[in-house]
Amino acid sequence: MEEDPTTQELRLEQLRREQAEREKADQDPTDDGTDQHEARAAKAEYLRARLEERAEAEREAGEENRR
Repeated sequence: MEEDPTTQELRLEQLRREQAEREKADQDPTDDGTDQHEARAAKAEYLRARLEERAEAEREAGEENRR
C-alpha cells in the first residue's frame, strides 16, 4: 500500500522547513538568531522523523492487509 499522500506531503514540507532554517542559521549574524533557526530546524527534523515512522507504519499495515 502506498503511503497516504498527506503523509508524504507533510514529510516533504518538514524537510523544506528544516533546510530553510539551517540556511537561515548559517546566514544570521547574531547568536540569538542562529539559535532560533537551529531550534526550528531541529523541530522540523523531529517532525519529519515522526512522519517517516508514520509512513512506515502505513506501508506495514498495507502489507498486512494484502495477506
